[in-house]
Amino acid sequence: PPGDTAGCTFCHTSSEERCSTCHQRHQFDPKVARRAEQCKTCHWGKDHRDWEAYDIGLHGVVYQVNKWDPKQFDWDKKLADADYVGPTCQYCHMRGGHHNVQRFGTVYTSMGMSMADRGAPIWKEKRDRWASVCDDCHSPRFAKENLQALDEAVKDAGLKYRETFKVAEDLLKDGVADPMPKDLAPDWSGQHIWSLKIGAYHDGPEYGGKAGESGEFRMSNCSDIERLCFESVGYFQTYIYKGMAHGSWNDATYNDGSFGMDRWLVNVKQNASQARRFAALEKKVGISWVPESFWKTGEWLDQLTGPYIVKNHPGKTIFDLCPEPGWLDTH
Repeated sequence: PPGDTAGCTFCHTSSEERCSTCHQRHQFDPKVARRAEQCKTCHWGKDHRDWEAYDIGLHGVVYQVNKWDPKQFDWDKKLADADYVGPTCQYCHMRGGHHNVQRFGTVYTSMGMSMADRGAPIWKEKRDRWASVCDDCHSPRFAKENLQALDEAVKDAGLKYRETFKVAEDLLKDGVADPMPKDLAPDWSGQHIWSLKIGAYHDGPEYGGKAGESGEFRMSNCSDIERLCFESVGYFQTYIYKGMAHGSWNDATYNDGSFGMDRWLVNVKQNASQARRFAALEKKVGISWVPESFWKTGEWLDQLTGPYIVKNHPGKTIFDLCPEPGWLDTH
């Protein structure tokens, strides 16, 4: 519903890729667009923790302490001529004033949530380009060592990602997961697909949907274990990725990064153990579980896209109703 997604739509429909987003409407001063805070409006939050990682990292501290001194940060200079005492978001990601921000970023994998071997040869050009930015102030060895540290942290997070999801997956396959997808209100697309059936990670009819179809993270109307899995990868793994990439190592560890994934992995295991014990007891005494009605309908659930599609367009999904490719990106 619009009230729930105000924070999403503000950036992804109103502000995205407009000149005035960074240069500020009416004022439109390049000096404003060169300051790191200009990125803060959109690039922060649990699932894309860019500003927080930069702000409490070493680079951000240098910026916050010195940004008032024109000798350290001369905002009248073009980015191509900037010789700041520390990097801003723009200095690294818009190197020399280049407006393709992704060109000077690391390997993009859904905000760090998707697993990828960032050291693979396919990413060499991008990594070398990134390291060349660090070389302005650091040695080439320093930049490459930090990239390697990022790789190792993300690989460790990937181990917890897979173990956490495997526990939930086994519950579903063994018929213990509560509730099962078919007993829920439909997801946002109008389908009954398990919330953790992401891409090819879980494939097969036992997860709902057809082969190759992908589920969507449910943030509500799902089992507690599914929600914990979502938060582990959607929030905490992102903390690790963003923290390591922005020089905020404590953010990657203490501030719900690695420690957060540890805690959620333990919680998922504990919940799974309890669910299995309950299932065994119910089987022993002959109890057949029937889902409560609140999993299927409710005042708030009825406002979601999926139930609306099922009610008004039987047999269709949101993808069937899109008039053309890319329509969902702008509506």
